[in-house]
Order: sequence, then C-alpha cells, then structure tokens
Amino acid sequence: QVQLVESGGGLVQPGGPLKLSCEASGFIFSNYIMRWYRRVPGKEREWVASIDSTGTRANYLDSVLGRFTISRHNAKKTVYLQMNSLTPEETAVYICNARYVARDDRHWGQGTQVTVSA
Repeated sequence: QVQLVESGGGLVQPGGPLKLSCEASGFIFSNYIMRWYRRVPGKEREWVASIDSTGTRANYLDSVLGRFTISRHNAKKTVYLQMNSLTPEETAVYICNARYVARDDRHWGQGTQVTVSA
C-alpha cells in the first residue's frame, strides 16, 4: 500500500513559522524526488519546492526562496518543509508528491491545511 501522509499543518499567524512533514510508505523512498505543492480552491496546484533523492539538491518557487527549506531523512522515509515568514496569501492545502522519473511513477498525499491568519 503506497502512502504519503502529511502532517504539521494548522493555524499560524502572519509572519510565523510552520514545519510540515510527509511520511512515506509502500515504495522505495530513496529512489524518489520529493516535492511539495500547494493548492487553493479555484486555482491550479502550485509547485513549491523539490529535493533530489539523496537530499543534496533543492529547488524552490521564487516567491518562497529564502523563507522555505525542504529537507528529507531517508532512513525515516520523511520529507519536511520548514516555512518561515508566512503570509495570508500562502494559506493553502500543502501536498506531498513523490516522483521517480526513470519509472514514470508518481504518488500524491492528501494534503495538510495551512491557514495563515491573525
């Protein structure tokens, strides 16, 4: 059973930090690029950050660069997203994605709600 389960979402004040986790099971986690997306109702899903299979290289959406950090711990089969200086516009469901390009495999989590509001 392939699963990606996000956690760590919740209500946070503008300017505040939040750290999300995504725990994987049912596939070889270390083979996969991991990504975070976010989705707001009525809008297209937006890519936020990605990290390679070893945790060596990361890429970010320009608007979050310098504020968000993606990381992974392969032994724990977990990817993280540390978010700092959050704005209300970043209220969204944050979704974990796993991608193995060589096999054209991809998996999606259900998401965790992040609400940025005073």
